[in-house]
Amino acid sequence: MESKRYNNSFTSSSMVKEEGRTAYYKLLDSVRDGDAVRIKRGVYATAEQLADTMIDVEAIIPGGVLCLFSAWNVHGLTTSLPQAYHVAVKRGRKITLPTFPKIELHHITDTMFDIGVEELVVSGYHIHIYNKERCVCDAVKYRNKIGMDVCSEVVNNYISQPDRNLSLLMDYADKLRVKRILEQYIAIKL
Repeated sequence: MESKRYNNSFTSSSMVKEEGRTAYYKLLDSVRDGDAVRIKRGVYATAEQLADTMIDVEAIIPGGVLCLFSAWNVHGLTTSLPQAYHVAVKRGRKITLPTFPKIELHHITDTMFDIGVEELVVSGYHIHIYNKERCVCDAVKYRNKIGMDVCSEVVNNYISQPDRNLSLLMDYADKLRVKRILEQYIAIKL
C-alpha cells in the first residue's frame, strides 16, 4: 500500500476502489502480507502511520473533532500525554470504533459542538480540533472529572501564552456556561 498516494492519510477502501479493481486487490494483498493493517471496516493504514503520534481523525471518525486531553496536548496546554485520542462527536451519532488506536468519544450537543472548531495540520494530517479558548472552557467545565490540577495547568498555560484572546475566551465561556467559574480562575491567576 503506497501511503504517499493518499497524502499520508489513512486509506479507505472506497478511495482505492475509485482507482479500479486492481488497486483494491493490491490493498487486500498488502493487508495479507502485513504491509497494511485494517483499522476498521473499510479503513486501512501502514505500520508507519500507526507509529505516528497523530491519527487521521477524519478517516476513522468522519465529522469528529479532537478535544480535551488530545487537543490540550496539541496546543501545548498540558504536559500530560493522553492515554487515548479524545474525539468529540455530535450527540446521537452511532460510531463504530476500531480496536486500535484507543479512542474515547465525547458526545456533545449540537448547539455546543461547533463552538471553537478549527482545522490544523498536525503530523501531516488535516484535523478538526477545538481552539485554545474552547479547550480552556472545556477544562473548566470538566474540572471535577479531570482533576483540579489538570484544570489549573491548562488555565495557567493558556494565560502565560502571548497569543491569548481573553475576549474570545469569555465569549466561549458564556456560551458554554462556565463564565462565572472561569472569571474566578482568571482573577486569581492575573
